[in-house]
This record gives sequence, C-alpha cells and structure tokens, in this order.
Amino acid sequence: MLLFTKSSRKTCHIRKNIRTFVAKLKTAINMVKHIILWTLNPELSEDEKQTVKEGIKAGLEGLVGQVQGLIDVKVHISGRLSSSNADVMLDSTLESEEALKGYAQHPAHVAVANTKVRPYTVQRSCLDFEI
Repeated sequence: MLLFTKSSRKTCHIRKNIRTFVAKLKTAINMVKHIILWTLNPELSEDEKQTVKEGIKAGLEGLVGQVQGLIDVKVHISGRLSSSNADVMLDSTLESEEALKGYAQHPAHVAVANTKVRPYTVQRSCLDFEI
C-alpha cells in the first residue's frame, strides 16, 4: 500500500499540470494559416467592387466565434498597390488542419462563400500551412 504525503500529492499534481500544458503547447504549435487571394470580376464598377469587398470582409470576419477552431480572421481590402494582381486577401488562423477541414464545410462559411465571394470573383489562390 502506497501512502502519499501532502508534498508528494502536490508534486504529482504539478507533473500532471505540466503534461497538460505541454500537450496544449504541442497543439498550438500545429496551428494552421489559411491564406486566400481573390481577384474580383473586372466587369464590376469601382463602387460595386468596394461594396463586394466590404461584404466579404464583414462576412468572413464575422465567422470568428461561430466556427469551432477558427482563431482569427483578417480580410484585407484596402491599401492595394498597383503592382498587385489580386483584390482581396483572407488571412486566417485555425487551431489545426482538422479545424481547417471543418471550417471548409461549416454551414456559416459555406453561406458566406456562396453569397458574398463566389458570385463576384474570377480567380482564387490558396496557401495553407502549419505555423
């Protein structure tokens, strides 16, 4: 029969907390960046393009808190230099590759993509990577 002293129980508790912390840290290390560049339909007027950009920004940034594993979303719609060949950039961070797969199929994301993005874009480039 093993008897634990108060200090040995405390040591076991500390070791358990350290193991939990290390497991969470390993998960954090495998976070994923999901970067998308879109080119808007050139047939849109400048005013229409601005309205579409604002809609894309509001729609995608509004997904934080709705989609599990989606940590951060920034949609860049202004400050574009003349050397650019894309109009809108999505820069998002997710907890994991599994979270990215869930995000792609999430009904709220699909609704934004189908109503605010796809009807107005002619080109999409994607880069996903671990950070």
